[in-house]
Amino acid sequence: MTAVTPPRAARITLDARIARAPGAMTPPPNATRLAGEHFAAATVYLVAGALGLVWIAPELAAGAYPSPHVAAVAHLFTLGWITMTIFGALYQLLPVALGAPVRSVRAGHASFWSFAPGVACFATGVAGGSNVLRHAGIALVGIGVLLAVGNVAATLRTARTRDVTWAAIALAITFLTSTLALGIILLHNLQTGFIAAARARVLAAHLHVAIIGWALMMIVGVSHRLLPMFLLAHGADTRWTRRSLAMLASGVPALAAGIMTQRTLLSWTGIALIELGIACFLRQVVAFHRVRVKRRLDVGVLFAATALGFLAIGAALGPIALGAGAGHSRLDTAYVTVGLLGGVVMFIVGFFYKIVPLLAWTARYRGRMGKERVPTVAETFSARVAHVQLVAMALAIALLGAGIGAGSATAVRTGAGLFVVGVALLASQLGRATFGTPR
Repeated sequence: MTAVTPPRAARITLDARIARAPGAMTPPPNATRLAGEHFAAATVYLVAGALGLVWIAPELAAGAYPSPHVAAVAHLFTLGWITMTIFGALYQLLPVALGAPVRSVRAGHASFWSFAPGVACFATGVAGGSNVLRHAGIALVGIGVLLAVGNVAATLRTARTRDVTWAAIALAITFLTSTLALGIILLHNLQTGFIAAARARVLAAHLHVAIIGWALMMIVGVSHRLLPMFLLAHGADTRWTRRSLAMLASGVPALAAGIMTQRTLLSWTGIALIELGIACFLRQVVAFHRVRVKRRLDVGVLFAATALGFLAIGAALGPIALGAGAGHSRLDTAYVTVGLLGGVVMFIVGFFYKIVPLLAWTARYRGRMGKERVPTVAETFSARVAHVQLVAMALAIALLGAGIGAGSATAVRTGAGLFVVGVALLASQLGRATFGTPR
């Protein structure tokens, strides 16, 4: 008679395998503190970005995505929330996943204290039309980015594990530096107008390099390492991640070059490669899901799954927006909004629920284990509140996308209000996990 391994035993076996993996180790406390300050600042910027959505709702409904107000709020999300979170996650992930301690914790702190105020300064300057604040902000942001990129690159050189996650991080930080260069060009153009009519094309290239080349590339690579741990998924075909990275890494520069040079064939080649890259990523997630031992999906994974649905919608809108050409600003705005807020921001929120409570629990309770009863990580926040937040944010993004497409300021403002509610719930959950009393 064939023996059947009980689910709990299978889970313990898989956990043991993960614990014995080459890179499985606890990051040093100084790296944990470095990650924590990035996550705290990122949360502040997420709240600011959510409030900014309500402010720019009429401009979003009109499809005015190039406006200074929209650009300022977009940077609260892309720089303040996404980039800040990625930097923090890398400082926590590199020692664990790649067996490479952060090259310089001091450089990490220096990067943070340049980047964090720089984002606020830059966004305020863009929104208010202040050249002084814009240039001071971009200088601080640039210093912070270059310090972080140099620190991560030096850490990657010492990594014991050089798998697809390593390659994804290396590719993503390369695209981040390209994003910074395009951003400086756009900022200089505000004063001189030297790129004239090409501004819209450079802006489109800047957006795609930032969202797909930097943020999505990093999500694909990090998910390859973390999703199997979150789902307790072992034995899946992992070749889809490699295919996804190859397609995205080829497609982003092709699309950006095609847009800027107005070469239609090159643009369509780029968008086709990006679509294939996203499809391969989704296929990889499905492969992990099918072999998972953990049958019940927790709220962090549900956020990520919902985000992948919005990512698929954004991917479907991409070729439509490219085919429609110039003059369809509401379509372009809806495409970016759904892809950015739904596909990227919500995915990172899901990973926040997996990483930040564990980080807070480690800081508060690790030294008390064996001496007194300590709560589980799941008891440090409310799963019920998290599910309410998920519904609010999903409805918010659906309303934002539909409202922009229909040109309805009321629908967009309602969606923005729901998004604020969702972000407020997240902030309360993080505060509870970090400082509150467990259930």
